Amino acid sequence: MSAAIRIFVPIDAAALSVGAEAVAQAIAREAQARGTAVEIIRNGSRGMLWLEPMVEVETAQGRIAYGPVAVRDIAALFEAGFQTGGAHELRLGQVDALDWLKRQQRLTFERVGVTDPLSLADYRAHDGLKGLEKALSLTGAEIVEEVRESGLRGRGGAGFPTGIKWKTVHDARAEQKYIVCNADEGDSGTFADRMLMEGDPFLLIEGMTIAAIAVGATKGYIYLRSEYPHAHKALQRAILKARNAGMLGASVLGSGKAFELEVRLGAGAYICGEETSLLESLEGNRAIVRAKPPIPALQGLFGKPTIVNNVLSFAAVPWILTHGAKAYADYGMGRSRGTLPVQLGGNIKRGGLIELAFGISLREIIEDMGGGTLSGRPIRAVQVGGPLGAYLTEKQLDTPMDYEALAGIRAMLGHGGIVVFDDSVDMAKQARFAFEFCAKESCGKCTPCRIGATRGVELVDKIIAGTERPKNLAVLRDLNKLMTDASLCAMGGLTPMPVMSALNHFFEDFDRPPAPKLPLAAE
Repeated sequence: MSAAIRIFVPIDAAALSVGAEAVAQAIAREAQARGTAVEIIRNGSRGMLWLEPMVEVETAQGRIAYGPVAVRDIAALFEAGFQTGGAHELRLGQVDALDWLKRQQRLTFERVGVTDPLSLADYRAHDGLKGLEKALSLTGAEIVEEVRESGLRGRGGAGFPTGIKWKTVHDARAEQKYIVCNADEGDSGTFADRMLMEGDPFLLIEGMTIAAIAVGATKGYIYLRSEYPHAHKALQRAILKARNAGMLGASVLGSGKAFELEVRLGAGAYICGEETSLLESLEGNRAIVRAKPPIPALQGLFGKPTIVNNVLSFAAVPWILTHGAKAYADYGMGRSRGTLPVQLGGNIKRGGLIELAFGISLREIIEDMGGGTLSGRPIRAVQVGGPLGAYLTEKQLDTPMDYEALAGIRAMLGHGGIVVFDDSVDMAKQARFAFEFCAKESCGKCTPCRIGATRGVELVDKIIAGTERPKNLAVLRDLNKLMTDASLCAMGGLTPMPVMSALNHFFEDFDRPPAPKLPLAAE
């Protein structure tokens, strides 16, 4: 009896949203009707979201991709012999040879789309757990030093050196320490955390366990946004499997070192992406930003020393331990070492996830890999770093993806999200959105953020309406300075960044003649 043909259909939420579940079921039905033995494996997404659902077939020539596949295509695909890599108009070719993937440096996402996310055997077969095994042979201080030498910085947005944070927790004296993963991925245009948790959940578990071994923590929490039900399900199942396999529990891989992990769901507050607000929520309190100092590394969850890192920060650590700090630091430029998973969205022809070494220009990412705007119209603005990131002009697209290079033009890298706008965008309205977003999502603790954002919406409305424009523009600039200098956290402190960039680069949108008032309908 011949072996079953292995067919991969993504279970990633982006693929599911465009029919991947129905495609998987249709393949199973068609194969059964034809008497063809198939094994359908639900993998993560490769990140080429414009090609989802992208189906892969394992052949003697390697994995062959077809996409985007719809239910109506299944019968014709079987007729064309796709189960053995046959020719069809949807055939994309050998996956590893696809230009979009070939040009990337996939370290953190090396397994996503390749393996069955919930198979620990598959994870091990693709170098999983090697980092943890290496960590268990080192002292905590040696693990921390390896992370420090790698140059890894927080991938959640702040870019703080991960090794320094870990050393602070390592050196702190306490009977109890905690590891907390910030998986409250709320920035517009970002989805890398979700893709990794759905496509390679054991990697996050391994990274957090290495952190625990490094600093002597025995308990960890993944704070996950409630809007990610597929990631929640994947993490819950992966944690159970990891515990049953001895990867978690009283003796991690038989080392005698304990670490337990659980998932906690947030309730949809953007402010919980700020680490101290997240800790308040984890403790069962209202999500309000704490004043610092003390820093969470010394007094974090329940007042104990706590590592709080983003999903991608923890997920980078197993690769670093497996291959060495130098191998990781060899990627990138300046003080930005390693790779960054870039999330490309908005008005873009080929949107998705691209993992690249720091240093590639925004233009290469957007125009070369992204294919330019979906509308075909010229690019007018690009927002990097989420809803509080700066709006950049087309002339600034040669800036490299690098923390310091972007800071040099009053922008920020953030979580690596890039949202593209064509020349039909109204930048005054985008500035208004930044204030409106802040007013809605502010925790309300500090006056500059709570009141400033509300006043900002009113000011932009007056400017758009043409009401005492020069005076209101002066007040707007003053308000932005106040919010930047006096807000308690980055929520209020960064809201002026998109506003001021829109005002400085696209002033014409704030200086248009007001729209004529429509006459009242006759009674």
